[in-house]
Amino acid sequence: MKKTIFLILSVVSLLAGCAVNPVTGTRELALVSESQELNLGREQFEPGRQMQGGDYILEPGLTRYVNQVGQRLAAVSDRELPYEFMVLNNSTPNAWTLPGGKIAVNRGLLVELQNEAELAAVLGHEIVHAAARHGAKNMERGLFLQGALLAAGIAARESDYSRYVVGGAEMAAVLISGKYSRDAEREADYYGMLYMARAGYDPEAAVGLQETFVRLQEGGSANWLSGLFASHPPSQERVAANRKALQSFPPGGRLGIESYRREVAYLLKTKEGYDALVEGRKALAEDDAARAMSFAEKALAVEPREGHFHALQGDVYIARKMYNQAMDSFDRAIDRNSGYFYYYLRRGLTKQELGEYMSANVDLRKSTDLLPTATAYNAMGELALAGGNTRAAMEHFSKAAASDSDSGRAARFSLIQLDLPQNPDRYLRSEVQLGGDFALVRVYNPTPVSIQSVGFVIEYIDKQGNLRRTDPYLLGGVPAGGTISTRVWMGPFDGADATKAAGIRFMQAVVNDARN
Repeated sequence: MKKTIFLILSVVSLLAGCAVNPVTGTRELALVSESQELNLGREQFEPGRQMQGGDYILEPGLTRYVNQVGQRLAAVSDRELPYEFMVLNNSTPNAWTLPGGKIAVNRGLLVELQNEAELAAVLGHEIVHAAARHGAKNMERGLFLQGALLAAGIAARESDYSRYVVGGAEMAAVLISGKYSRDAEREADYYGMLYMARAGYDPEAAVGLQETFVRLQEGGSANWLSGLFASHPPSQERVAANRKALQSFPPGGRLGIESYRREVAYLLKTKEGYDALVEGRKALAEDDAARAMSFAEKALAVEPREGHFHALQGDVYIARKMYNQAMDSFDRAIDRNSGYFYYYLRRGLTKQELGEYMSANVDLRKSTDLLPTATAYNAMGELALAGGNTRAAMEHFSKAAASDSDSGRAARFSLIQLDLPQNPDRYLRSEVQLGGDFALVRVYNPTPVSIQSVGFVIEYIDKQGNLRRTDPYLLGGVPAGGTISTRVWMGPFDGADATKAAGIRFMQAVVNDARN
């Protein structure tokens, strides 16, 4: 995350400049340079894909086809970028763009489209977001309104693990989840249709697709609402604007019905298996392991080559504490796709349960190479602590603690437990008030860790300007979120105003001891 923050802060250090938008031709303020856009997209594309289900690899020809359609549109766009198009193994109907032209389309969206022209409408829309710097503008707007930390803790909507990512991968979660302004969506609609017409596609397919989206939204389709509609909300206003824009384009163009059906035939053939995967995940979240296993078996019967199906089966075995069987499932998942972080993460956690600590650490490290998560770092912290390496444990816990997730909170608790005895003043709060011949000292414990005893000294500057310290004091326990107080004899002082009489110009209580 430090690297990401540095990147954003470096933008602020530049003088605000004006640039011509390559799509609209208008002059606009530009804080994020093109090189920064390219670097950001290149760095965040891999973690973005990992947290959204990984690449769809069963049918490589499908990604080649989507990339072919995308490149045909990119060739007639108004901005030359290193456009790249990937299909993700995710059932949610969604598509997203990173700055610099990195575009992803979910498998779940492809099965909902009817022809190649509708695919071109989706890709053309996303190309405009990249070409017109809409992602960069969102970053710049964040810099103006919220400072350098552009909602750094926000998680992407449809990623099971976006809440758990840490480090630089947090930026991918922010960028993927970001909504575009209404003006940006209108631009993407209009110029996306223009690119369709330039590339020989029928732009009316984009209008029809928007009309379908509006009907689905009005019908409350939960899958769509959590996917494409979350960042690209459709509306009757957009449909009307697109209908009007359609009049400015030549009629007709390629629909590509048969070619599209041919390319997505295998997706449609195996859709029942992926539907079972979705239902199995829901059942597992509801602690219904038996039902989840039945869905896993159904999915595997449809397509035994799919690693996600084996991973679901492995997760069910973990829920049943059948760790050896879970190991076999994750082995099979990795055999089928060795490039997806989740399989290594879950196998590493399974090995941890089986006491295979060295091998578990190897898998967990492999998972963080693909996608750094609080879950993996917290587990590696536990393994390091069990091996007596407190320093390594604290490093791992510190990385995991950046996540506001169950694993992140567990890591934060462990980190405080380890660090608090050495650095009590880093966590505990104290205050002192002088009244009469006594000082009233309060120590507050804002941490989630209960403390058995706490010690402090009182420091003060006397009337000669010398720093003085009392003897150490040791108090009893302080519960998590609790306060303890005591009176310390400081007198005798003369006069009603004890502070002035003593000549004390400054006083504080310094916590110097804490044991948990």
